[in-house]
Amino acid sequence: MHWLDIQNWLYGWWQDATAEKGWLVVFGLAAQAMFMARFIVQWLASEKAKRSVVPEAFWYFSLAGGLMIFTYGILDRDLVVIAGQLPAVAIYTRNLHLIRQEKRLKGRVDPDDEARREAVAE
Repeated sequence: MHWLDIQNWLYGWWQDATAEKGWLVVFGLAAQAMFMARFIVQWLASEKAKRSVVPEAFWYFSLAGGLMIFTYGILDRDLVVIAGQLPAVAIYTRNLHLIRQEKRLKGRVDPDDEARREAVAE
């Protein structure tokens, strides 16, 4: 198979995949990219700390990506996506609430305390 054949096949596949949904597919891909960004943030934070940590930004990316994927599920009328994201969005929101509550109680969380709190048991 030549490069031109592969390129034509990919173009045809993309046309078929987006023919009826167009912008919704692009929105869904953007939602998945937002959701994936949380893992990149977590990985980079862990590399920097030289141990596994879950930074606050992980939860913001989780919430934004989860809401976008949930919206995609509603627009696409996909019950499986809706059912998967609805409880997850509630969990992300709860984690952000707990983080804000802790910060309010302490005034401001210092980086060492935050790192200890975010450490994942190995």
